[in-house]
Amino acid sequence: MDKHLKTLQSLSKTLTTLYQTRTPYRINHGSTNSTRPRPSSGTATVDISSLNNVLSVNKATKTALVEPNVPMDKLVEATLPHGLIPPVVMEFPGITAGGGFAGTAGESSSFKHGFFDDTVRQVEMVLGDGKIVRFGPDDEEKGDLFRGAAGAVGTLGVTTCLEIRLMDAKKFVKTRYHRARSVAETVEVIRREVRNDDNDYVDGILFSRDHGVVVTGELTDVKPRAAEPRTFSRAWDQWFYLHAQNQQQSEEYIPLAEYLFRYDRGGFWVGAAAFEYFKFVPFTRFSRWFLDDFLHTRMMYRALHGSGESARFVVQDVAMPFETTEAFVDYTAESLNIWPLWLCPLRRRAPPTFHPFTTVPEGVVREEEDMMLNVGVWGWGPDEPARFVEKNRELEAKVRELGGMKWLYAHTYYDQDEFWDMYNGRGWYDELREKYNAGHLPSVWDKVHVDPEAAGNKKRHWLKRQVPLGGFYGIWKSIQSKDYFLHRNAAWKWKGEE
Repeated sequence: MDKHLKTLQSLSKTLTTLYQTRTPYRINHGSTNSTRPRPSSGTATVDISSLNNVLSVNKATKTALVEPNVPMDKLVEATLPHGLIPPVVMEFPGITAGGGFAGTAGESSSFKHGFFDDTVRQVEMVLGDGKIVRFGPDDEEKGDLFRGAAGAVGTLGVTTCLEIRLMDAKKFVKTRYHRARSVAETVEVIRREVRNDDNDYVDGILFSRDHGVVVTGELTDVKPRAAEPRTFSRAWDQWFYLHAQNQQQSEEYIPLAEYLFRYDRGGFWVGAAAFEYFKFVPFTRFSRWFLDDFLHTRMMYRALHGSGESARFVVQDVAMPFETTEAFVDYTAESLNIWPLWLCPLRRRAPPTFHPFTTVPEGVVREEEDMMLNVGVWGWGPDEPARFVEKNRELEAKVRELGGMKWLYAHTYYDQDEFWDMYNGRGWYDELREKYNAGHLPSVWDKVHVDPEAAGNKKRHWLKRQVPLGGFYGIWKSIQSKDYFLHRNAAWKWKGEE
C-alpha cells in the first residue's frame, strides 16, 4: 500500500500541474485491448503502467482492492486461492480491471451480474485538477461521478484503485451445449436459458444461419468420477469454438479458470483469420499446436496493430434488442459475410450512460424489458480503405435503425451531433465535466471518433501492404513484447486434482 500511496501522490501532483496550464493528456496503461487508433504523438502522456497490483483480497468481506492495470488472469490467480472469484470476468486474460470500469465490459455472466462496473463497490480516482477522491455507486455526493465514469473511457479522471465485489468460487463449470437450427431458434434458446436460475453463464455462437450453439454453465464442486475435466489452455487442446461446433456430448465439466478464459486461444475465432492471411499455412490442429505461442489474445492484439491489418479488420460489438437480432444477423450475413458471430445476453441499463442501451423500432413489441443481446462481429472487411469506412458506416446506421448501439472500444465514425444524440445529448456529461474539473480533457467523442474522410484516404506503409511481409512484421512486434511468457507461465491453468 505504501508504494500505491506514493504513486497516487505523484500522479496527483502531475495532474495538478497539467490542470493549471489546462493541458489535455492521454494515459499510458502499459497495454491495451482496444482497437481504436493510437493517439497522436504530440499529446501529453501520463504513465500509470506501474499501477498493476492486487493490493488485497479480503475473504471476510468478499472484496478485492485492485489497481487499474491488473489483468483478468492475475486477478483470478489472486482470488482463487481464497475460494473467491469476481462475478464478471472478461474472457480475455489481458483485459484489465480499469479497462473494464472505464470501458464497457460485459461477459457470459452479465445476464445475471450486469456489466463489470456493477461489481465495483468503490473507486479511487484522481480528478482532472489533481484532487484525489473515493466514491461508490450509492455515494450521496459523488454517485453521479460513478455512473458517469463507468464507460466514459477515462475522460472524467484517472482511476487508480477499485474495490471489487467477489463471490464464492467452485471447482468446475458444468457446461451444456444446446444446438439450434436457425438464428431465431438460437435467440429463443438464449432467452429461455437466461431465465433458468441454475445457469451462471450463458452465451451463444452462430456458425451460420442454420447452425447455432448456446453454451450454458453452472458452477459446481461435484463432478462424476467418470467425467474427465475438459481443458482449453494447453497447446494441443482444441480451440473452444471448434470444440463447441462439433461437440456431441450435451454435458461436460470444465475447471473454473479454464472456462473463464476458454476463448483466449484463438481469440474466440479471430485467430483463424491469421491462417487466411498466411495462405501457405494450413488451418490444422497440428499447425495450431506448433504456433500456439502466437495464437493467444495478447499476442494477436500486438500482431494486429503491428502489421497494420487492424485498418481492414472489422472488430465490432453491438448491443441489440432480442426482438431485432435476427434482422441484424440477416444484414451482416448479406453485407459482410462474417461468421461465426458471438451472442451474449446482458442486463440492460437505462440512460444516461456510455454503456450501450437498446430501444425498439416503431412497430416492434419489446418482450425483454431488462435484457439485451450483444452480437460480436469480428472478421475481414474490404481491403480498400474508403470501402472499409463505408461498410462500417453502413453497419452503424443499421444498428441504430434496429434499436441497437455499438460498444466504444472499436472504430467509431459518428459525427458529433449524431454521437451525442445517441447518448441523450451531452448536457448531463458536460455538467459532470464541469463539476469535476475535467473540461480540459478530451471528451468521449474525441477519444473514440475516427474521422471517416481521413481513414478513407489513409495509406498504409508500403511494407505493411506487402503480404506476407506486413504480417511477419506484426509477428516480430508481438515477439518483442514477450507476452507469450504470460500464458506459458500462467498459474490459473488446470494442473489436475489436488
